[in-house]
Amino acid sequence: MRSACLLAALAGLAYAAPAPQNMNFDEIDSSDPPAVVGPPPEAVTQPITYDADKEKAAAAASVTEDLSSPSKRSLSKRGVNDPCAPQPDGYGPKPAVDTVAAFSSFQTFTDTATNAATPQGYQRSFVNLKASVNANSYMGLYTLQTYDTIKCQQLCDAADLCTAFNIYFERDPTVNPADACKNPASFTNIKCTLWGSGVTTEAAVNKGQYRRDFQVVIAGSNGYTKNNPPNSQPGFDGPTEFGGAINAPGNYIGQKFFPGVYDAGLCAGACQATTAYDHRHPRSDGTYDACQFFNVYQLSKNNVPQGTYCSLYTKSWGKQYSTNYGQYRGSDYYSVSSSYGYSLNPQDPGHI
Repeated sequence: MRSACLLAALAGLAYAAPAPQNMNFDEIDSSDPPAVVGPPPEAVTQPITYDADKEKAAAAASVTEDLSSPSKRSLSKRGVNDPCAPQPDGYGPKPAVDTVAAFSSFQTFTDTATNAATPQGYQRSFVNLKASVNANSYMGLYTLQTYDTIKCQQLCDAADLCTAFNIYFERDPTVNPADACKNPASFTNIKCTLWGSGVTTEAAVNKGQYRRDFQVVIAGSNGYTKNNPPNSQPGFDGPTEFGGAINAPGNYIGQKFFPGVYDAGLCAGACQATTAYDHRHPRSDGTYDACQFFNVYQLSKNNVPQGTYCSLYTKSWGKQYSTNYGQYRGSDYYSVSSSYGYSLNPQDPGHI
C-alpha cells in the first residue's frame, strides 16, 4: 500500500475551518505512483495479489502517520527467461507472412475484435485498437487460448475490486530473444489484463516494444468496463451514486488521495482513522470532529485513471451538492467519475 500524503497537520485536519473542496494537486503530485502499470512484455501470467482488507488498514494508518511504505501489490514475473528458451502459449492466429506489417494489418484480428461479445454488466470502452492499456490500476494478466471476452470477464469478476479488462492479440517471440536468437519467429498470444478502474482509449498507450531485435506489437485491443457501483463498507450506509464530486457549503474536514486501484475501502479506512484521531484529541469542552460521511471517486488525468480520491465530512450531503465534475490544471484536465457517498451508521456523537 502506498501511503498518500496527509493534506495538512492532523490537528489542522481535525479542527480547521471549512476549506475549499477543489482537488489538492500538491497531494496528488506527492503521492508515489504504483511501480507496476501493466504487464512486462515477457509475462504470460501475473497473479492478482491486491488485498482489500490490508489496503484499507494501511490507508487508515496513513492518516495518523505520514509515511511511505512499499507496495503490497508487487507482481512476480513469470516466464521462461533463459536465452533462446521456448516461450509458452501462442494459441492465437497469425498471418501467413511473419512481419510486423502483416500482423498489424491482419484482417482476422480486426474481425474478431469488432464482432466480440460485450459481457452482461459491462460496457465496451474501446474496440480494435493497436495498443493495450497502461495505468496506475493494473491488477494482473492472463493468457487465453481463444479471444474470449466472456472468459476475461469471468476472470475480472472473480478478482476482488476488478472493474475493467483489456483483451488483445500480441505478437510475441517463439523463443526468448538473446545474442544467438535476436529476432526469432513470432507467434500470437491472446492476453487478458485486469484493472481496478475503468479503461479508456486514452489509457491505451502501450503499442509494444522491442525484445532485442524482435518487435512486439498489439492488435485487436478491446476494453470493457463494469457498470456496477463500488462495494458496500461495514459501518456505513451506501454507496449512494452522485453525478460529480461533493462541493458542500460546510462540514468539510479533509481529503486523501491513493494512487492505484479504485477502492472505496481506502476512504472508509481514512474516515474511521480520522475520527479515532480526533477522539483522542478533543477540544477543551470534550467535543471533536467525527467523520460521518465520505465521498469517494475515481480521479483521472486527461481521461487516464490515476487513483482513489476521498473527501471527508462531519455530516452527510446529498446528490444536489455533487457539482464538481473536474478541474483544469494548465492544459491537463482532472475529471471525476464513479462518485459515491457513504454515511456512517450509527452516527458518531462527536463528544467524549
